[in-house]
Amino acid sequence: MRSMPTPSRARRLLLPALAAAALAAAAPAAFANTDHGSHAGHGSMQAAPAATLADGIVKKLDQAAGRIVIAHGPLPNGMPAMTMPFALKDTAWFGKLKEGQKIRFSIEDVKGVLTVRHLETVK
Repeated sequence: MRSMPTPSRARRLLLPALAAAALAAAAPAAFANTDHGSHAGHGSMQAAPAATLADGIVKKLDQAAGRIVIAHGPLPNGMPAMTMPFALKDTAWFGKLKEGQKIRFSIEDVKGVLTVRHLETVK
């Protein structure tokens, strides 16, 4: 016959379960503003709230590779300022951008590739 767990053992078993439940409950709120369920922003270069956008300068457009090189400041995901390539969610944006142009943008990880999800030009 099994004995009942001691109070300290019960806490050790319960705390990870409570932490997992709290993370699961918070996940929908974290994605509430990602516009997954709406097609209203398709083709728009101004779909994200300003608080989630980072500043950058277009350094290179490589339409053949589907990449844009951006010199950017710190990103909301914690990435420090640097110059790096990103994929573009909408290849039609290549026709609206030019090297040296100031932009505001947000990114997401799409199957391991950092991709510009929202983009707006700065005048």
